[in-house]
Amino acid sequence: MRPIRLGLLAALIIAVMAPGAAMAAGKTAASVVSDASRKAGMAEMPALIAAGNIPCTLSDARLIGKAAPDKKTGSPGSSLYEVACGAGNMGYLIQAAVGSPPNAYSCLEANYPADPAIKAANPCLLAGNTDPLSLIGPLLSKAKVPCTPEKARGIGQTKTSTLFEVACPGGTGYIVTGSGPLDLAKPATATNCLAYDDAQSSIKCILYPPAARLVVVDHFAQLANNGCTIKDRRYVGLFISDGTEGYEVACTDGKGYIYKVNGQGGIASILDCAKVAAGGCTLTDTRAATAEQAGLYTKLAKAAGSSCQVSRYAVFPSRGTDEVVELVCGDGVGAIGMFPAVGKGQVLDCGHALVAGYRCTLGKSDYSGLTADLRKFDQKECAVSAVGQLLKAPDGSFRLEVACSDGLPGYMIGYTNPTTPKEAIGCRFAGSCVLPTNKAGAAPKG
Repeated sequence: MRPIRLGLLAALIIAVMAPGAAMAAGKTAASVVSDASRKAGMAEMPALIAAGNIPCTLSDARLIGKAAPDKKTGSPGSSLYEVACGAGNMGYLIQAAVGSPPNAYSCLEANYPADPAIKAANPCLLAGNTDPLSLIGPLLSKAKVPCTPEKARGIGQTKTSTLFEVACPGGTGYIVTGSGPLDLAKPATATNCLAYDDAQSSIKCILYPPAARLVVVDHFAQLANNGCTIKDRRYVGLFISDGTEGYEVACTDGKGYIYKVNGQGGIASILDCAKVAAGGCTLTDTRAATAEQAGLYTKLAKAAGSSCQVSRYAVFPSRGTDEVVELVCGDGVGAIGMFPAVGKGQVLDCGHALVAGYRCTLGKSDYSGLTADLRKFDQKECAVSAVGQLLKAPDGSFRLEVACSDGLPGYMIGYTNPTTPKEAIGCRFAGSCVLPTNKAGAAPKG
């Protein structure tokens, strides 16, 4: 990124301007813009707008000053202008060096320098240009930023982009990337200032301190209304999958949550740190929270008729109203628990879980339940050792392929629901088996 060069140019111009004009930045436009400077600006601006491809319909202009060529420094000489582009449109300072295309800097950059402690050297003064902050609301809306900006500062330009910081009510802020030169009609993107606070980046937000930005988390906790009295808070980042932003809170009762916030500033969902994958929450003692949650799932499993003493678990993405959790029992065997918010839940072994649409990945798979289903159809010689594809029949029932431990062709077991088998068809006759020992022509082992 190239830094904004307005400060350097300003120093050069002030050296050749009359002291009164150089010190007149704080006065009104009418007292500063002479007829001669307006006449010169209006005469030269059409060609400069065309040469610089500047997005402006000329309504007013002024010549700020000129710098003569300097043989010692090799400077070819340059001029600085301000142009107004009509009501509601961004104006610009235009730097025109002899022999080079003109450079345009928005009045937002000119009036709000990168260092807020430094007074703008050459602010925009023409009518319509003196309050550029009030013009960028539509641009922020394009960037999906819910913000009525209170402050701003220009950061810099690349050949195609303009970067600036905006500070919003409540302490939040964003780094906004727009077109270069800044065109309010073109798209823009924005990144939460919290993303830069802990990042190893040369770009930082400075209009508000990081602690002030995190105050917004208290507002999200109020919206979530999940009983958390905040002890600590942090910004998690952007979730690419759904475009939400995450904020972690640690609560005084030892629990922790991640609030996922949508682009409108509402709570999209709440993640319990006890159910988030390792490393997702850093403010909470997830070991204690995980142990507590494992105990809860043990109780829910017992209420559902299972003897599983839960040692590990992983929560599946929500489907309907049930909480679906992969469980690992004390003996290492896996299972799938489906627990409604109210009432008795259900725990399926890894075989029957496939019929329900879930696959175990954490624990050992126990297919003894599928073996028992075959026994119901007098298929006593097969002990299920592997499972294959699940097929859906036209009547809505399911067929699950199973292989036998003796290496002989297995079966397709039909189910009306995950726990109710209705038939068992040998793979020799089913015609759609794909497991190696079940395919037509497969040689039996031994």
